[in-house]
Amino acid sequence: MQPALDWLALEVKRLDRATAFYRDHLRLDVARETDTEVAFAAGETDLVLRRPTGPPRGGLHTHYALSIPRTEYDAWYDRLAGTFDLDEHAFGDARSLYFYDLDGNCVELGESDGEGSGVVGVFEVVLEVVNLDRAEDFYTALGMEMVDRGSERRRVRLRGDGFDLELWEPQLGLADARGGVHVDCGFRYPDPEAALETVEGSVTSAERLGDGIRVRDPDGHSLTFV
Repeated sequence: MQPALDWLALEVKRLDRATAFYRDHLRLDVARETDTEVAFAAGETDLVLRRPTGPPRGGLHTHYALSIPRTEYDAWYDRLAGTFDLDEHAFGDARSLYFYDLDGNCVELGESDGEGSGVVGVFEVVLEVVNLDRAEDFYTALGMEMVDRGSERRRVRLRGDGFDLELWEPQLGLADARGGVHVDCGFRYPDPEAALETVEGSVTSAERLGDGIRVRDPDGHSLTFV
């Protein structure tokens, strides 16, 4: 079964400054808050900002994409263009704009046909990996489907339930984006134990928590099956 994305965590240096950035520029609402992290609601996914106090850390220089309604895209572009040097790209009939947050993460806002207003979800996360074949085998074992492969076989795009996961060997992508390192994600499964069984021989660590199972993939990314 394909996993859904429960959360994506980013590492930030100053929690107050990063919180203000996402609240003011992306107009996200705070879902929960502690002394060390703030979680924003982005559709069905939480976008978590986390100070580096211990593992799992949030991701560094992570490229990820947020969905916005097609009818609001031009308004988003006009508003953000006054503050950021936006980089725009089209994928078929869908447009995306790219800019950077205060901690070096590349934020993409992409048109979608979904209902709602503002940011309505997270539709893509990019991870940096050392061995592309190994990483592809790992994530397809977790139920993700390969949908696209880079012409030079340095990246692969996998599909989960409502989001895509891109695996990149070290490189610069559009807008000079990079895949994230030590990214922390939550994956929703009907049966977390069954998900663990599919990759138990490949993970570098596994820990059962009160609300799920946390594993570390071969490239050091933290995944929690909930």
